[in-house]
Amino acid sequence: MLHRHLAHERFTLAAIDDVISRGRQSDWFDLRHAALDDPGIRADIVRVCRAHSADPYAQRYHFWVHYVEEHGSR
Repeated sequence: MLHRHLAHERFTLAAIDDVISRGRQSDWFDLRHAALDDPGIRADIVRVCRAHSADPYAQRYHFWVHYVEEHGSR
């Protein structure tokens, strides 16, 4: 997925936010694999998701923060 005019394929905070908010299933798989391999990406996912924690309708963000907390240490 090309992320909001970003010219790279790294999972920066903006790219993570974009994948979570607009990504398709294949994009989510890529983020999942990166998160399982890199604790830094897991921390960034939590950071991005926490910014949306007050919104009860931000279900994608709630899903990701719970996923990382549940599966991140494996």
